[in-house]
Amino acid sequence: MHDVIIIGSGPAGFTAAIYAARANLKPVVLASSVEMGGDLMTTTEVENFPGFPNGVQGPELMFAMQQQAERFGADVRMQDATELELDGDVKRVYVGDEVLEARTVIYATGSAYRKLGIAGEEPLSGHGVSWCATCDGFFFKQKQLIVVGGGDSAMEEATFLTKFADKVTIVHRSESFRASEVMLDRARADEKIEFLMNAVVEEINGSEINGTQQVSGVTLRDTTSGQVWEMPVDGVFVAIGSDPRTHLVHGKLDFTPEGTIAVEGRSSRTSVPGVFAAGDVTDPIYRQAVTAAASGTVAALDAQHYLAAYAVPALVTSPEEAAL
Repeated sequence: MHDVIIIGSGPAGFTAAIYAARANLKPVVLASSVEMGGDLMTTTEVENFPGFPNGVQGPELMFAMQQQAERFGADVRMQDATELELDGDVKRVYVGDEVLEARTVIYATGSAYRKLGIAGEEPLSGHGVSWCATCDGFFFKQKQLIVVGGGDSAMEEATFLTKFADKVTIVHRSESFRASEVMLDRARADEKIEFLMNAVVEEINGSEINGTQQVSGVTLRDTTSGQVWEMPVDGVFVAIGSDPRTHLVHGKLDFTPEGTIAVEGRSSRTSVPGVFAAGDVTDPIYRQAVTAAASGTVAALDAQHYLAAYAVPALVTSPEEAAL
């Protein structure tokens, strides 16, 4: 029987693990069988995390968090939770055929890249279509690329890709951006970046190259005139945001209208006692590494307080003891 199982290994999950381990709760962290660390593992320069005046690489920050959690006694496992049973005092977390039991669960699975949902996107995934510039940018040296999106992630992706590509075109559906002025100004100042406004990608086109289908261009539509045209490109990077990874708790926890897990006020308490949520799964607005880390702190402290209250009845064995 574990005190706490933490599902997720981004800033929220690892911060929760650090606090829980320091409270001697011996947390088990299910960090993912694919790659621990959440979205920051695909982020280059993190310039707004406190304590790093010169910035820090996303993977470097996440590895440091993991090491810190393990130093205090967290059991980090490169495994995936596949099913959850959250009702009752004992929570059950399934990892394939293995069943882990715990008194509390902290759900901090982060978010997943949002897709365009257009023809050619899925078939050409990994063949010129990508959601991660830091993962795949190296393969596009001296190429012509487009980045779809208008937020900070799109600006960061485009700026990073100029290290490899000859030209990067940011395609955005309107004339106004969600990106911060700092990120937008940086992209505008890059001579390799061009902007295509009031346009959407209708289809991603491919052609056979060396025996496999590769991205060869896109079909674009002007959102004001309706005009449709073809644009030859070598790669498409999608940067239109992300959605919370909440599939394991659908039908088990209450949700907000925005699709995030509902919590009580500023706490991490969900609709099920003993289950706590932190990070992007509870945040429809900010979704920053520092706010996720802060919510991981809240979740660990909430779990600690819950366990302290939970332990009291178990210590009482007689009416005489209860009176004391």
